[in-house]
Amino acid sequence: MANEPAATANAEQQFGQLGIQKIYVKDLSFEAPNSPLIFTEQLNPTLDLHFANSTNALGNDLHEVVLTVTATVKQADKNVYLVEVKQAGIFNIVGFPVEHLPTILATACPNILFPFAREVICDVVTKGGFPQLLIAPVNFEMLYAQEVQRRRTEQTTH
Repeated sequence: MANEPAATANAEQQFGQLGIQKIYVKDLSFEAPNSPLIFTEQLNPTLDLHFANSTNALGNDLHEVVLTVTATVKQADKNVYLVEVKQAGIFNIVGFPVEHLPTILATACPNILFPFAREVICDVVTKGGFPQLLIAPVNFEMLYAQEVQRRRTEQTTH
């Protein structure tokens, strides 16, 4: 019985912790270059979505992760609108093996940031006079796995 608290403490140390310190919009851009005339057209637009992720070690187990989401909506060859948000967060990441850190930064953190970015995009597009843009959930684990595979293929061909 005397070993129980020590055993519990050891078990807790084996698991890493991912803490959210702050979530914020780092940059936001919205362009509707063909307004107001675009509002008079019958639209059947296409959507092009791009995602990017960058990280910055801040020290003391703190990391800034910036998820960039760019949405370009076009009608034929002209832009209806373009919106880009850089949704950022500061995360405290402790207790994980160092080799897991890139995966956490590329998957877990963007999964946390994405709903905030999606909300900002939807709000800005609506305030720009357009119908809501509701972006479907994104599988950041799959995107990361594809990127890792692409890099491996690139290394073996060079």
